Amino acid sequence: MYRLTEEGKKYLKEGLPEKRLMELLEDKEEMGEVKESIEESSIAINWALKNGWIEIKEGTVHLKESPGELELQKALESVNQGEELEKEVKKELEDRNLIEEVREDVVKQAKEKLKEGSISNLTPELIKTGLWREADFKEYDPTKTGKKRYPGRKHILSYYIQDIRRVFFDMGFEEMKGPYVESSFWNMDALFIPQDHPARDMQDTFYMERPEETELPEKGLVESVKKMHEEGSSRSEGWNYSWKEEMAKRPVLRTHTTAVSARKLAEIDPPAKLFSVDKVFRNETLDYSHLPEFMQVEGIVVSEEVTFQNLLGYLKEFYRKLGFEKIRFRPGYFPYTEMSVEPEVYFEEKDEWLEMGGAGIFRPEVTRPLGIDVPVLAWGLGLERLPMIKEGIDDIRNFYYENNLKMLKEVKI
Repeated sequence: MYRLTEEGKKYLKEGLPEKRLMELLEDKEEMGEVKESIEESSIAINWALKNGWIEIKEGTVHLKESPGELELQKALESVNQGEELEKEVKKELEDRNLIEEVREDVVKQAKEKLKEGSISNLTPELIKTGLWREADFKEYDPTKTGKKRYPGRKHILSYYIQDIRRVFFDMGFEEMKGPYVESSFWNMDALFIPQDHPARDMQDTFYMERPEETELPEKGLVESVKKMHEEGSSRSEGWNYSWKEEMAKRPVLRTHTTAVSARKLAEIDPPAKLFSVDKVFRNETLDYSHLPEFMQVEGIVVSEEVTFQNLLGYLKEFYRKLGFEKIRFRPGYFPYTEMSVEPEVYFEEKDEWLEMGGAGIFRPEVTRPLGIDVPVLAWGLGLERLPMIKEGIDDIRNFYYENNLKMLKEVKI
């Protein structure tokens, strides 16, 4: 079985290019006029020359003889009617890409489909043969929901990380990065956490077997931190114990991104506004609300002009830009900040206030050994709790370990 190609259908309707050319030549002789009148003028001229119907002298097309009714034009109509063609005509139409063959088994399959009566779906066979025009289609309800399709998409945490980064950039912050494997010096000592503090215990911290130890920064900085631990300063007392360098060299998986802030404070000059959205590690029991690895949102503002009120203002603006209108603060305690607060946001769906992390002003015992003598606003906030609250996800393991494809596909962001 043969059917017309798209080009064949066009020539059936408009006429072959050479047919239109011959008709035009009865009134027009200039080549330019012919080109303007026929879109496929070069095709028309080539076929007319090949058949000896025209000749071209000095750019002028001259009619030699009229071909009369073109057999090839009639053949296009025959194909459209499903009639048989002579072999030579069929070959010429195929060579000019005006017809194409449709296999008998395709035709058979299309006809079998028609015998089923009313059909609900088009098949490739019905389309290829054109027999879909004869089909009786079932009525359908366009208001009904079709089968769900799940195209590729970013992980929900990736959306929130991207959104949080955008908020910080809008607020004029720069992004900071640090290593996952950190020294105890930057992770704890530089933050004025004593070496016998419970947070350093194996129950809370992942210590590394390799490398066996890490390098400490330049000697002057290490001595300043050591002195602050042992003796304190004129404004405050130290922890009054013998600080050990070997303990500061112990490598850990960082327990907070505040280690990144400590590193940066030793490098920068005020003023500065920096943030980090990155992974941290705690030796936690895995359950619906705790993970041994999770994301933390860190921020610091270093300036002699900032106060505790500015800290509350930054946190309010941060959560407001993320879509939370009700924010409040309650007093908190952290070893390396004073004053300290815990921000809370109101979750409408559950009608309750939820704590989001910790914040405060770094103690002078933290900032002075690092070379900073101005106030430093700081906060460390949980990230996973944001999508859990806003998207109604009740198990934090869904983000990392459960591989809950249904949740990942269907959660609305």
